Amino acid sequence: MSWTVLERPGVKLYKPYYRTVKRVAEVILCLTLIPVIVPIALLIAIAIRLDSPGPIFFVQERVGKGGRIFKMIKFRTMHHNLNKEAHQRFMKAFVNGMGKNKEEAKVFKPFSSNEVTFVGRILRKTSLDELPQLINVLRGEMSFIGPRPNVLWEVEEYHGWHKERLEVLPGITGLAQVRGRSCITFDEIVEYDIEYVENQSVKLDLQIIWWTITCVVFGKGAH
Repeated sequence: MSWTVLERPGVKLYKPYYRTVKRVAEVILCLTLIPVIVPIALLIAIAIRLDSPGPIFFVQERVGKGGRIFKMIKFRTMHHNLNKEAHQRFMKAFVNGMGKNKEEAKVFKPFSSNEVTFVGRILRKTSLDELPQLINVLRGEMSFIGPRPNVLWEVEEYHGWHKERLEVLPGITGLAQVRGRSCITFDEIVEYDIEYVENQSVKLDLQIIWWTITCVVFGKGAH
């Protein structure tokens, strides 16, 4: 299945110099961070292996820019071989509007807490489970900043305007993550993503990186 995404004229996203600067900066940053990240990643891998049986990494097909399918990599945070049907039902309902009530949105979760491992809770709280996605960034499948990528069966539930978030490379973090993280509805997430699409700039990217750091440090909205 494919999803057609039309590029709109006049949007800052399509300025060639911006995309070039962003890509070059991301590659340089990834290569610079490798000596620091590799020892941390090894410690995390050992902790995951000692904490629960199963693979170290969680690899899943996601939908990227223009409907391109790629394999996103994360550290595994949940117990292995869990029933995925409940999670799929949850996410389809979430895309279709479940959780629009603010109080409902705060408790509407795709899984129970006992499905997340002890190490997984720490990784999620600190967002360290996202570290392997630097590989996706180096491959050009993802960016540091952009909409979080959804899986195929979530995108199949998109309403027409939701597809605008597919106009850019998906990101490790984004405007929706720093504005609300896990306590907002899917429509609000898409609205933030579209706001980013229409206002992309180096300045905004740097702001989102700073806001992400503060969110992680203070645990705002993490789960």
